[in-house]
Amino acid sequence: MRIQIINGPNINLLGKREPEIYGHETFEDYLQKLRASYPQLQIDYFQSNIEGELIDKIHEVGFDNVGVILNAGAYTHTSIALHDAIKAITAPVIEVHISNVHKREEFRHKSMISCACSGIICGFGLDSYRLGIEALVNNGSI
Repeated sequence: MRIQIINGPNINLLGKREPEIYGHETFEDYLQKLRASYPQLQIDYFQSNIEGELIDKIHEVGFDNVGVILNAGAYTHTSIALHDAIKAITAPVIEVHISNVHKREEFRHKSMISCACSGIICGFGLDSYRLGIEALVNNGSI
């Protein structure tokens, strides 16, 4: 079983960027732990700060019977194109956020991609990704 994690803008700065919100751990360090926790899964990872590259990756993996964990970062709140890409594929997509976006600035309260996703997880730090994987595995989505 394969799961594709796709991270959007600024997630490459985890561990450095606003550690009071996002923590001190890099995503690469967390990813090693995540893979060790799920040896039965192939967990692939992609990150880009460019919206079109995120869309291309969704198109690339979205028909391969894979589950997708997507943290679109700030594009969550602006991108109809990501919404359309998610709607176009057959793989289930779980939207995740490290912080609780509903406890933050008003503009972060609206997601342009939520209604295209199978589910949403936010506010549990990096553990939001593990919870997304659990949702895919336990709901028989993959």
